Amino acid sequence: MGRLYTEQLNIAYGDISIVEHLNISIPSGQITALVGANGSGKSTILKAMARMLKPTGGTVFLDGKSIHRQPTKEVAKQLAILPQNPIAPDGLTVSELVTYGRFPHQKGFGSLSKEDKEAVRWAIEMTGMNEFYDRPVDQLSGGQRQRAWIAMALAQGTDILFLDEPTTFLDMAHQLEVLKLLQKLNEEEGRTIVMVVHDLNHATRYAHHMVAIQKGRVISNGTPTEVMNLNVLREVFGIEADIIPDPRTGVPLCLPYGLAQEAHKTGAASSESAGHKEPASVGR
Repeated sequence: MGRLYTEQLNIAYGDISIVEHLNISIPSGQITALVGANGSGKSTILKAMARMLKPTGGTVFLDGKSIHRQPTKEVAKQLAILPQNPIAPDGLTVSELVTYGRFPHQKGFGSLSKEDKEAVRWAIEMTGMNEFYDRPVDQLSGGQRQRAWIAMALAQGTDILFLDEPTTFLDMAHQLEVLKLLQKLNEEEGRTIVMVVHDLNHATRYAHHMVAIQKGRVISNGTPTEVMNLNVLREVFGIEADIIPDPRTGVPLCLPYGLAQEAHKTGAASSESAGHKEPASVGR
C-alpha cells in the first residue's frame, strides 16, 4: 500500500453519483496515469484524491490518515495539484507565480525566508525557466506557461504532484517538453506523480502505473502492459485497435482502426478479405 490510497470512495454532484466504492492505491515514487473516455470520472477522482472535492462517502488516506481531516496547510506540504488550464492574473511574472507555491510554508504575511527563496530559485531552474524569470506569464508560449505552473507546484516542496491533463491544447513539441519534464522530476527527484492523461500512448510511454476508469469504476490497473489490452480498449474507450510494441522502448502502443460496435459488425468480413489478425499484447 502506498502513502496515498482510497477506500470505498463515493463522489457525487448533487443527486448525480459519479464514483461509487472506489479503491485505488497510488504507488509511491512512480508515475501513475489515470485514463478513460470523456466523462469517465478520472478528473473527479483526481480532484478528490488531491482534496479539492469532498467525497460523499469513503475515505482518501494520506500516510494512514484521512486527507479531509488534516489541516489544509499540512496537506499542502505533502501534495500539490495543477488543475487543467490554470489562468494567472494579468501581468504576473514567472517568479511571482512560482513564489505562490511557498504559501503553505509561510507564517502570516511575512516576507520570504531564505528557504523560500531557495525553493523558488530551484523550481525555476529545475523547469528550465531561468531566462523567463521576469517575463509575464501571459506572454509565454503554451509549453513555457505549463512549465511555469509546474515550477510553482515544485516550489511547494511536496513529494506528490497531481496534474489534470497537463498536455491539453499543447502542440506535439510542447507536449513532449512537459512529459519529459515530469519524467525527469520522477527519475531525478523521486516525485510521485499522478496525472490524468488523454493520449493513451503518452500514458504507456511515461507512466509506470495505469488506471483505466469507466463511469467512475476501475476497469483495470497495473503496468502499461497489464492495462493496455484489447478488452480494456473496447470496454473503456469503445474502440478496436492494433497493439504494437514501441520500437524504442517495447511498451505497448495503441493504433485505433475503428469503433468497437462497427468493428464487431464487420469483423468477420474484414478478417477474411484483409487477412487481419488481432495482435497479442506486448511486454514492457
